[in-house]
Amino acid sequence: MFNALAVFVGGGLGSLCRYCVGLIFPAPSASFPIATLIANVSACFVLGYLTDHLTRDNLSDHWKLLLGTGFCGGFSTFSTFSKETLELGQGGLTVWAVVYLILSLVLGVLAVFLGIWMGNMDK
Repeated sequence: MFNALAVFVGGGLGSLCRYCVGLIFPAPSASFPIATLIANVSACFVLGYLTDHLTRDNLSDHWKLLLGTGFCGGFSTFSTFSKETLELGQGGLTVWAVVYLILSLVLGVLAVFLGIWMGNMDK
C-alpha cells in the first residue's frame, strides 16, 4: 500500500511540475511544442541523475518509486509528445514534426547520459 502511495505522491508532484512548465512556455496552437520537449528532456535528465543515486545510496523502494516511477513518470509525457507530433504532421508542418521527433529522442538520450555522468561526479 505504501508503494502505491509513493507513486501517487510522486506522480502528482511530477504532473504539477509538468503543468508549470506548460504555463512558463505556452505554445499557440500548431506551433512547435517546446514545453513538452523541455519537460521530457528534463525528466530524462532527472531520471538519469537519480539512476545512480537510487542504486548507490541504497534508497528504499519507496523513494525509488516516488522519484523514479512517480515524479519522472508524471513529469514526462509520451502521450502528449505523440499527439503533438501527429498534429504537426497533419497541420502541414511535416519538417517540424520530424525535427521534434529527432530532438526528443536525441536530447532525451543525451539528458539521461548527462544525468548519469553528473550523478557519478559527486562520488
